[in-house]
Amino acid sequence: MLSAFIGRLLLPPISILLLAAAGGVLLRRRRRAGLALLGASFAALALLSTPLVAALLMKGLEWDAPRAPDAGADGAQAIVILAADVEPHAPEFAGSTLGALSLERARYGAFLARRSKLPVLVTGGATDARAQPLGPLLASSLKSDFGIEDVRWVDAAAGNTWHNAVRARALLEPDGVQRVLLVTHAWHMPRARYAFETAGLEVVAAPTGFRPTPRARMGDFLPSSRGLSQSTLALHEWLGLVWYRLWYR
Repeated sequence: MLSAFIGRLLLPPISILLLAAAGGVLLRRRRRAGLALLGASFAALALLSTPLVAALLMKGLEWDAPRAPDAGADGAQAIVILAADVEPHAPEFAGSTLGALSLERARYGAFLARRSKLPVLVTGGATDARAQPLGPLLASSLKSDFGIEDVRWVDAAAGNTWHNAVRARALLEPDGVQRVLLVTHAWHMPRARYAFETAGLEVVAAPTGFRPTPRARMGDFLPSSRGLSQSTLALHEWLGLVWYRLWYR
């Protein structure tokens, strides 16, 4: 999709490389402007690679508090678990398997399902041409790995969070389900909640994967590849929130 391609251009490291390239082009004709762009690109790379900055960006997205382990269902009629990522080539499983983020969501969704006895909906399409759709993989994992049998609805076609919401409502509506426990990562919950509520469902937030509170330790000021990865993930969500509020109403 064009929007996804543009989004990738706006995110690190591509956006930083493009900024540095623009600075390099300007060096001959407008030296000061070129140096300014090069300096900005290096500063952005250093800051976004810093674990402290990454942690602050991620924590800023955790709008919903974690649910107490013994909390009730708050009137929810079903649990909706959003798939996230996939390992398309897992020879030890003879094919595709869930990625780490999807497994985190599956584990918490199973935790809630065991305690609430609510039926489960899973949603996620194929993110890679070589991989199986995420929805069926998530359903299979819930049953075989976590012992959750009542996976009542499986969506295998949703391509993004908005499609998750629209397709979930279409699946749940015939059974009269209006209010759901929504399971996704804490940093993804703001965009997911917006999508599901805009699509017409009532949401009880059930976030997981909370990030530690940022602390100004020596190692948190040293740039790292993990820091850049976390910053990119956070910026993806911030940009996604803006895009969803402009495009999906």
